[in-house]
Amino acid sequence: MSDAPTPSETSERKGHCLCGAVQITAHDASKHVGACHCDMCRRWGGGPFIELDCGAHVTVTGEDHITAYSSSDWAERGFCKTCGTNLFYRLKETGQHMIAAGIFDDQDDLTFRTQVFIDQKPSYYSFAEKTDNMTGEELMAMFAPETE
Repeated sequence: MSDAPTPSETSERKGHCLCGAVQITAHDASKHVGACHCDMCRRWGGGPFIELDCGAHVTVTGEDHITAYSSSDWAERGFCKTCGTNLFYRLKETGQHMIAAGIFDDQDDLTFRTQVFIDQKPSYYSFAEKTDNMTGEELMAMFAPETE
């Protein structure tokens, strides 16, 4: 994963859950799709979590239809409590949203760029696209507090 995307790498995207009770507008959505293969993401959705980094500038309509599950000390996962659609993985401290790519209406300009927790990916599937890959240890090292 790289630094924050530049404005040319982001766009406003709108989407909704399966039943339409939750509508999301991501004002700074990345155009680069990522996949997380961690054990929790695969258990949550039955496969890798395919997402767009949408930053913290996200507007939600129908928020009363969202249930958020605190999956770790630093993040929570949101889903529609009416239809069960997996919506986002959100960092508690910053409000940064990684939103499920499939909920967005327009996906034509997206490119598959990164895979994380590649060391936890089971052997029964692989993606054909060439991507930047990171192990779980490499990803966690990016966010670990600096020691003196």
